[in-house]
Amino acid sequence: MLPSHSRLRRSADIGLVRQQGQRWRHPLLVLFVYTQPPDTASASRFAVAVGRHIGKATRRNRIKRKVREILRLRLSRLRPGYDCLIVVRSGAVEASYEELEAALHQLLSRSGMINGDSNGAEGVESLL
Repeated sequence: MLPSHSRLRRSADIGLVRQQGQRWRHPLLVLFVYTQPPDTASASRFAVAVGRHIGKATRRNRIKRKVREILRLRLSRLRPGYDCLIVVRSGAVEASYEELEAALHQLLSRSGMINGDSNGAEGVESLL
């Protein structure tokens, strides 16, 4: 389970990330990243969204738990100061844990969210 300081909960915050955040796509997931204002910057916060087209609630919740666990294991390596929304695509239903992990790592790397990773660091930093 993600610690409470790493959760993005308010609907207004999630809407802001979706509307004004930068987006990176993968066949399994979509990552939206919004830079927190400098005066309120804190630990990065995350929300996971799974639409009803994925299936019934048990299937949606299972995928959300997998994605949150992958995030939890990577929290110490992620840059602070960002709000992120992860939208699960329909291809993730058949994906294994390892495939989801690789997809999320690729998106986080491309967005520059991983500390010490220079592959996409200029993507998020250019928003400042």
